[in-house]
Amino acid sequence: MSSSLTFNDRVAIVTGAGGGLGRCHALALAARGAKVVVNDLGNAQPVVDEIIAAGGQAIANSASVTDMAAVQAMVDEAQQTWGRVDILVNNAGILRDKSFAKMTLEDFRLVLDVHLMGSVHCCKAVWPLMQAQQYGRIALTTSSSGLYGNFGQSNYGAAKMALVGLMQTLSIEGAKFDIRVNCLAPTAATRMTEGLMPAAVLEALKPEAVTPALLWLISQDAPNRAIACAGAGTFEAAHITLTQGLHLGIGDDVPEQLAVAWAEVSERDGEQVPGSGAAQGMNEVGKAMAAQRGE
Repeated sequence: MSSSLTFNDRVAIVTGAGGGLGRCHALALAARGAKVVVNDLGNAQPVVDEIIAAGGQAIANSASVTDMAAVQAMVDEAQQTWGRVDILVNNAGILRDKSFAKMTLEDFRLVLDVHLMGSVHCCKAVWPLMQAQQYGRIALTTSSSGLYGNFGQSNYGAAKMALVGLMQTLSIEGAKFDIRVNCLAPTAATRMTEGLMPAAVLEALKPEAVTPALLWLISQDAPNRAIACAGAGTFEAAHITLTQGLHLGIGDDVPEQLAVAWAEVSERDGEQVPGSGAAQGMNEVGKAMAAQRGE
């Protein structure tokens, strides 16, 4: 094992860790030396027992990630037990799939509350500790449904893409404290996907095949601000890019010019992965200034 991919003396919190992906993440962290808070609404203790039986250290926690006070108590317990919190794996989630026309606003809000605000609560609770100790690794669980869309998952997709936006800013704000924040987009058979895919596909998409990507994203030498995709033992990286674009200026016929030039505006040759949101404005103003100079 690479020394950067062992977690001796590290303390990790894994939410939604009673089964599926979360369980695999918690077991793998414990096997590599981490002390693990296994968080799950109703099924944490069996995973804790499994870790302890294998010689690891773990405690169970049943906090709902939607309850900030309960999340704060969970983080406080981890600190009181082991003195620090080094790693946060935001994995807890639910599904309430329906087409947008048929979906209730209650189900839309619930999915946002669990996936987005649940992750916000956990990040908010660990952030001061990680700043103080000048070290932290946070993984947010996004999804291809957020990155690329999926029928019947407008609520889930909106929440998952929002987590990418959260990651983009937290990774910038945390950099000076060596808090690295990344996203994992898994494809795996879990409690949430049971019955949604053919048996042969579910067999191929074992949660264990995703966890190596998670371990890399929260390791000592982890990247910062990455979106790692993983499923069935295959690993990819997703990027939010910005094309070079085209300066058209200001005028009554600019909408018509844009319609004609849209293919050129969308041309991906020379596109960039911006370091921050300022890159868009810099590109736009730069082209406008160049046009004024006649370049």
